[in-house]
Amino acid sequence: MIRIGVDVGGTFTDIVLERGRPEGGQQIIVHKLPSTPDDQSDAVVRGVVDVCRMAGVAPGEVDFLFHGTTVATNMVIERKGAEVGMITTRGFRDILHMARHKRPHNFSLQFDVPWQSKPLVKRRNRIAVTERILPPNGAVAVPLAVDEVERAAELFAKRGLEAVIVGFLFSFLNDDHERRAADIVRRVMPDAYVCTSSEVVNVMREYERFSSSAMNAYIGPHTAAYLRHLERRLAEAGVRAPVRMMQSNGGISTIANAAARPIGLLLSGPAGGVIGGRWTGEACREPNVITIDIGGTSADISVVQNGELRVKNPRDTEVAHLPVLVPMIDIDAIGAGGGSIAYIDPLGAFRVGPRSAGADPGPACYGRGGTEPTVTDAQVVLGRLDSEQFLGGDLKIDRALAERAVATHIADKLGMSLVDAALGILKIVNNNMALAINANSVAKGIDPRDFTLTAFGGAGPLHAVALAEMIHAKDVISPLHPGITAAMGLLVTELRYEYTRSVLIVLSEASEADFVLLNSELAALEAEAQAQLTADGIPLERQRFTRIAECRYVGQGFELRAELPRDPLSAANITVAIRNFYDSHKKVYGHAFDDQKIEVITLRIIATAAVEPLSLPQLPHGGRTDPEEARIYARDTVFDDGHVVSTPRYQRAKLLEGDIVTGPAMIVQHNSTTLLPPGYRAKVLSYGDLHITRL
Repeated sequence: MIRIGVDVGGTFTDIVLERGRPEGGQQIIVHKLPSTPDDQSDAVVRGVVDVCRMAGVAPGEVDFLFHGTTVATNMVIERKGAEVGMITTRGFRDILHMARHKRPHNFSLQFDVPWQSKPLVKRRNRIAVTERILPPNGAVAVPLAVDEVERAAELFAKRGLEAVIVGFLFSFLNDDHERRAADIVRRVMPDAYVCTSSEVVNVMREYERFSSSAMNAYIGPHTAAYLRHLERRLAEAGVRAPVRMMQSNGGISTIANAAARPIGLLLSGPAGGVIGGRWTGEACREPNVITIDIGGTSADISVVQNGELRVKNPRDTEVAHLPVLVPMIDIDAIGAGGGSIAYIDPLGAFRVGPRSAGADPGPACYGRGGTEPTVTDAQVVLGRLDSEQFLGGDLKIDRALAERAVATHIADKLGMSLVDAALGILKIVNNNMALAINANSVAKGIDPRDFTLTAFGGAGPLHAVALAEMIHAKDVISPLHPGITAAMGLLVTELRYEYTRSVLIVLSEASEADFVLLNSELAALEAEAQAQLTADGIPLERQRFTRIAECRYVGQGFELRAELPRDPLSAANITVAIRNFYDSHKKVYGHAFDDQKIEVITLRIIATAAVEPLSLPQLPHGGRTDPEEARIYARDTVFDDGHVVSTPRYQRAKLLEGDIVTGPAMIVQHNSTTLLPPGYRAKVLSYGDLHITRL
């Protein structure tokens, strides 16, 4: 079995190939190359062909290709999606404009409201038609005006719109009107990307449902085109393996499913990093880890507690400040990475990010035309990145260009030395990341003193120790291949689908008829999930289903997940679900009201199929201290205290299990560099991960 994981970032595209050896065990080949923002598939295809050549296999021998991408997320952030039309219930044309009447910043006089200033669907393209469905059972109060739907579709076709959504009130109770309207639109506009709100997120809350559907249509045409283009390019390169896409919920999906419901791809790249961070923690016997993936453009932060991923509460799932009702791993992303640009703002403040130099032109030291100083340039100025070691020498960096950029834009303007300016850049970006880590941990009841900081991404191990000191993490792990940990996470991610249906039943007062309805809906969802897994070629014995009720106290604003028993629901076992809800509420809010009534809002089936485990070969035992065999040379390096220290470089590939490297030291490899300040030591673990602690 030969599998490839591909993670596309804003600056680099990371590739990992894994295959079984005839003599037993697995071989891992890693590769990293600059991303191609104009067409991400260029770097993907070239990287896949390169890594196959490095492994000595033909592209046609690859069995599976797993892909995490930022194409959908970037489309929303940069507002480069499709022109979307919307058909909705008469009287509710402006739901997407009004939203929840919440101010993003309560006390700001200059706040921006993104759903109004940069709407996914312009008002002129939102057309209301006559129809009405009523709760609580989805009864039709006013039939659908078919002629109005046809006129709306004809107008959209005349305007040349690429995508259309159909979103009617209470369609989660009865989707007949939405399906009929969508059929009309598809007939009138056969080339348009068409979806209904009940297909995208079949749940209550019309604003969030409409917004999610609009997001799906906004990114749908271009995402589907990218996926088809990628499949074609891979086939032309000889890759016949099925492609699986990373999703925001931490699972993988097929190309067809991702094209039909692309909102599942939002934040798919960072999700792979968290999966890889958890896998690294398991290999190091650390179930409690704080993961930070620092790439060229952003830093993505999450927490793994007791080996479990945290899933965001539905009220917090958003992209570019717009609600997206899809399950997402709890990840906070900030504009802080190796390419983050340092500058002096109009008021004279020293700032770093969120603007990034990206892959093109990249940091000034790349010599590709960039002139503004970045975090990577600061590392070069301080002697922490060596030209002949950067990406194994594949990408040459020019220290003189880095020094010129930092001096011109920062040091000269602030009247400080070049070294102080570079240290200032790192201090600011590290503080930004530390604040974000605390927001994802301390603010959510997590004490970092009980957690290991696992830092990866190409820039992660350079910042790891400084960040661990700032958040008071107990220790640090630098994974075996930090720069491609997110790509490796793709190879340990299970196939995963989620199906939902809204019901409104008070569990603590459920009647026999209510239990019949609940069991019927769960059975229908499970049948739908089973059909999808079977279509993916997963045998029945490998299919797993988890039954979830999203519940709340009667009158509460939002729901929490409570796992349901596998047996049919009844008065005898519904207390299990109620108790699970109390436990979830106590975990999130610190308390639970055991005497209050519990209401189920949404039923959810999570369908999964485990993939083959990724097992790395154990390293031979070394047990050496500062091994000369791995030492390359020593160079002057500036550490955070401003002192210049002659610092040895060690080749990570030559370190063995049990070896200890004492700081100051730089441990270099093709895809990353680990910074070990004075007063710290790194111990090589069985699979090559570095466990960093104070001396």
